[in-house]
This record gives sequence, C-alpha cells and structure tokens, in this order.
Amino acid sequence: MKSVIFHIDVNSAYLSWTAVRLLAQGNSLDIRTIPSIIGGDISRRRGVVLAKSIPAKHFQIRTGEPVTDALKKCPTLKIFQPDHAYYQKCSTQMLHLLENYSPDIRPYSIDECFITYVPFKNGGETPLKAADQIRQDIRNSLGFTVNIGISTNCLLAKMASDFQKPDRVHTLFPEEIPKKMWPLPVKDLFMVGRSSAHTLELLGIKTIGDLAHTDPAILTSHLKSHGQTIWEYANGLEYTPIDARRHISKGIGNSTTLSSDITESAAARKVLLSLCDSVSQRLRKSNQYAGMVSVEIKYHDFSSVSHQTTLLTPSQNAHILYQCACKLFDELWNQQPIRLLGVRTSKLTDAGALQMNLFDTSQNEKLEKLDQALDRIRQKYGHDAIVRGSFLDKK
Repeated sequence: MKSVIFHIDVNSAYLSWTAVRLLAQGNSLDIRTIPSIIGGDISRRRGVVLAKSIPAKHFQIRTGEPVTDALKKCPTLKIFQPDHAYYQKCSTQMLHLLENYSPDIRPYSIDECFITYVPFKNGGETPLKAADQIRQDIRNSLGFTVNIGISTNCLLAKMASDFQKPDRVHTLFPEEIPKKMWPLPVKDLFMVGRSSAHTLELLGIKTIGDLAHTDPAILTSHLKSHGQTIWEYANGLEYTPIDARRHISKGIGNSTTLSSDITESAAARKVLLSLCDSVSQRLRKSNQYAGMVSVEIKYHDFSSVSHQTTLLTPSQNAHILYQCACKLFDELWNQQPIRLLGVRTSKLTDAGALQMNLFDTSQNEKLEKLDQALDRIRQKYGHDAIVRGSFLDKK
C-alpha cells in the first residue's frame, strides 16, 4: 500500500501570524477581516506586498506588487511591517505540534511542510479524518489556519492544498486527477511559470488536461527538459520529485534593495563584498561548497539582468566568491543606476564529496583557515567583533 502524504500550507502566513500576535497583544480587530497587507518598508524601497488578506484580494491586490500600486487600488488599505524572526518562531511551533501526529515531517518552506500520514485513534483512523483533526488543532492551539492537501505523492498533495481556501482539507488522489486537476488553467500547475504558461498558450494548451494529453516531444521541442517535467506533473507523475525529501539547499544567495540608486562601480563592489561575506558564512554553516556563482542587477526602471560562471574548484570562501561576482558585475553593468544587487551560488557540493583542483589546493587551504579563524572570533565575541576595513565609515 502506498504511503499517504499531507501537504500543510499556512493560509496567508505572514498576515495570519501578524494577526495572531496583534490579537494576543489586545487588539480587538482581526486584520484578516479587513483589507490589509504585510508590506516591505517603503522608505527603504523594499515596498512590495508580501502577504494579503482575503478582503484585500477582492481589490485585485497581488503578492509581489509595489505597495504604492496596492494603495492606489485600495486607499484604505492597512499596511503592517514584516517580522521574520517572529514568523520563524510561528513556523517552528507548527512543526512541533505536527510531531504529535507523524514522525516523518519534511519542511518545504517557512509556511509549508509535508508529513506522512500515520493512523491514530480517536479521530485519525482515516487520512481525511486525521487531516481535519490536524487542521482544527493548529487553528485552536496556534490561532492561524492552514490548508491540507492529501495524496499519494508530494506533487499531488501540494496541488490539492492550493484548492479552495482558507481552512480547508482537499484530496487529489490519482483517480481524481481528471475531475479535479485537468480542468484547471495550465498556469495553476506546479512549476509552470509565467513564461512557460505563455508558450503553452501559444501552442493552444490552455488547461492542465490539454497539457496532459499533448505529445511530450512537442513540449520538449519548445521547453526542452522542462517540457517533459511539466507533462509528467500534469499526469500526476512525480519522476522528477519536488524538493521535499532532502534538506540540502540547491542554492544559497542573498540580495539587497539599495536605499538609493548606485551609480558608481566602487559603491557597487562594496555591496557585492557584503553579499559575498553573507553567502560565504551560510555556505560554511551548511558545510557546502559552491560550484557556480551568479550576479543579478535590477536597474532603477525595474529591468533586471543576471549572469553566472562556473568555478574551477568549488569554494565557500568570500574572497573567491567576490572575485567572481566582480567579474560578472563588470560584464553585466550598463552604467545605468542600480536599484538592487544580488549574489547567488548553486551547484552545491557537500564537503565530504568535494574534489579539490590540484593547483588550487594550497590557496584554498589558506583561505579556509582564515575563514575558520574569523568564524571562531565572531562566535566567541559577536558578529561585529571583526569587520572588513572597507566597511568602516571614512572620517
């Protein structure tokens, strides 16, 4: 008998968690019942919608759009600042609660996870009853609601949890695909982004069912290997599993929206160095080495470009990452004002599986020892105990 998988997804997580805290602090108004959003700091130009209430959705407010645009749609919109440390605490509380129901919990993001269904007495004898009890337990114990999708694989469970919201349980077993999934627009399929959906619509593929019945050879001719993947997903097949079984990052990166546009190379390089330092520390913490580095630039007009390069030897050292980032930056930058800079690493390798390049071994060992020394100092005396001279303000 196949295992049954639950996908648990917090409804409008950031907004729900903020609402729970405000209510606990004595606020009488539940912000989930009015047009409200969690938005970035407009004064620091991170003003985008991170989460929205259902009443805000009625004004066609979209996640990811500028807060200024959302205010034009709904002038009475209430805006609340995010608190990511608090959100992580809420996520951890939910995972701890779920330990009462299953030994197999696989976090997927801060507000999503998969668990393997385990029957239990007094309400959990069937998957549907168990999911409903978990849903009610989360709502009653933690104060926020979730959707739970049920199926025999992670893909279909995730698709099911996206059905009607909030506070619902849905099934999507393989035999239910033709009725429940195939009539949906093709853009609703997991891993079909805006560009892929546009390509599919040009081919006359409008629903997930259309995609499921299309010759895979046609899809691969237009979308390469991604075409094969989404054809499998449209048929409920998970030969290319979503990333829920291993907790190893596929990529580690960091980006920052600048408080004012950068127009000078020296200022951009200083930001890149800070980003590379952050990425390097995260790589060391996860005990991984990066085989590829990419840089993203977003200009003042919101257009963006990116470029990537492969390292001769995988590395986790900030200096090596910075050298690559600067080279990519020089190749990319068109001298226009810069609004955002990002550095991302991919093709990650576990430290135990790393194969060093013979010619780089000595240099890498010296840089690794330096990084380890810096980590020990910061761990003992605090993150700001030692900083790069280039980060100090000039007097």
